Amino acid sequence: MCGIIGYIGERKACNVLVDGLKRLEYRGYDSVGIVTEEDGKLYIKKGAGKIDELKEKLGLLQMPGKRGIGHTRWATHGIPNDINAHPHTDCTGKIAVVHNGIIENYIELKDKLLRKGHKFKSDTDTEIIAHLIEDALKDFNNFEDALRYALLRLKGSFALGIIYTHDREHLYFVRNESPLVLGIGHGEMFAASDIPAFLPYTNKAVFLDDGEYAVVTKDSFVVKDLKTGEVKEKKVHEINWTLEMAEKQGYEHFMLKEIHEQPKAVKEAIYGNLETIDEIAREIANYEKIYIVAMGTSYHAALVGKYIFQRLVKKVPVVEDASEFRYEFEDLIDKDTLVIAITQSGETADTLAAIKLAKKKNAKVLSIVNVVGSMATRLSDLVLYTHAGPEIGVAATKTYTTQLTVISMLAIALAKYLNTADREYLQKIEAELYDMPKYIEAALGYENKIKNLAERLKEKRDFFYIGRGINLATALEGALKLKEISYIHAEGLSAGELKHGPLALIEEGVPIVAIAPSGKTLEKMISNIQEAKARGALIISLGDSEELKKVSDILIKIPKVDEVLSPIVYIVPLQLLAYHLAVLRGNDPDKPRNLAKSVTVE
Repeated sequence: MCGIIGYIGERKACNVLVDGLKRLEYRGYDSVGIVTEEDGKLYIKKGAGKIDELKEKLGLLQMPGKRGIGHTRWATHGIPNDINAHPHTDCTGKIAVVHNGIIENYIELKDKLLRKGHKFKSDTDTEIIAHLIEDALKDFNNFEDALRYALLRLKGSFALGIIYTHDREHLYFVRNESPLVLGIGHGEMFAASDIPAFLPYTNKAVFLDDGEYAVVTKDSFVVKDLKTGEVKEKKVHEINWTLEMAEKQGYEHFMLKEIHEQPKAVKEAIYGNLETIDEIAREIANYEKIYIVAMGTSYHAALVGKYIFQRLVKKVPVVEDASEFRYEFEDLIDKDTLVIAITQSGETADTLAAIKLAKKKNAKVLSIVNVVGSMATRLSDLVLYTHAGPEIGVAATKTYTTQLTVISMLAIALAKYLNTADREYLQKIEAELYDMPKYIEAALGYENKIKNLAERLKEKRDFFYIGRGINLATALEGALKLKEISYIHAEGLSAGELKHGPLALIEEGVPIVAIAPSGKTLEKMISNIQEAKARGALIISLGDSEELKKVSDILIKIPKVDEVLSPIVYIVPLQLLAYHLAVLRGNDPDKPRNLAKSVTVE
């Protein structure tokens, strides 16, 4: 996730761009760049680092010109450095582009451009866009026609800002599966990834839809269809949000916004790792002694990883709380050990300590991390990024589902390489994984039902979440979400453990949330549910079967997916339940008491 800002008008463009980028920094903060134009010349300043660090260092506020585009980056293709920072230019230096998204076919396009003699400076997927437009200009006299021809060759998600020296009256902005909105001023126009970037200047906005582009002057704008060039009629919306609300894109809380971002986040996680997953799988394939270490929500992702590895790869990793790992496993780690560390921030103190111990013992370390350039990425031998983008809510949501996505991809790649699972079955679940965004969208469609359920449950004092096999982790994570933000006591446990003690706590009306997809353990789950129901429990089930409906007081019907992928979908309704219970109880789910986003002390 990156931030884009554009301006054309009578103000000094660099001031507007820096101000807008600061408001967008939550979307990406590993590098910053601005390009402005004056007298037919582009002025570009960019570098790795945060806006406040680079503003003075690069002299961002001393750039000439009254039109320009800017970018704050969350790295996907290419490490965070000065060269990979946006904007990117073509061979002539006359076209500059900023980009949010992922170009899925960029390798194929880059190879063709290289054969035509184009020279590339960066490792990004973005740079090919400027070169594609440059190449198209050889066949089109009109810049807009060349732009459309070039962009129709792209596959993937992109929001773009484009500036061309020979077209001094216009800026161009394009949207396809990445957000972009125009700000309509008086004698000036804006474009940005989010409204907060231009809200100090205007509260009038035009939202671009997928497959649309805008041609903007300081006094006007026109929106067109990218495929046909046909002009589209667009409504100008008047925004009545505060700046803080605008940053949440109209959602009441960041947590709810991030829950709803999960279809896009999972897609980014998939496509962001397609190039590297097979290579990493080959590099770790021969390790038999495997430990997975993590804390909190990431620990629950690690548990899912254990079950997937067992089923698909036929290897049994040891999953350990990172805070205990260095005390209990120090003498068991050696050069033949693989340690997989899972951490959203890459700065979790206990997980870093486990990584350092593993490195000291000459083990191979693979980290699954969200934050590019974090300490975990610098310490590890191998890294897989979740590409979830910045997560502002303290309670992890989209970072968890993207961790599960990456772990699933890794297990499938290993199973293919080692030939440990049926090929047709692997193809089936891989296809389901690629379709996961639509399954999550379907689960999000139950929000109103879940909100009504939360109203019914808001006075309850105790909850029990039960699951078996791979969805034991879902039970644990669902209970954690409830505890974190609603401050209701909740336990997550194996359904088989109910009769070994916890049944003593079940009385009339106690909610039991059962995670029960079709699969190996469904029959046993139904038996465990009946045991609790016989003692008066209120049974709230998540599943896809008619048998489950018969034993449940409330059934949340989940789209049917293979059991090994079900944790990615089944956690979504539980996130929503925790969120709505927290709000109904008067809590701020974005700022749960006593908790921090990243635990950087042991």
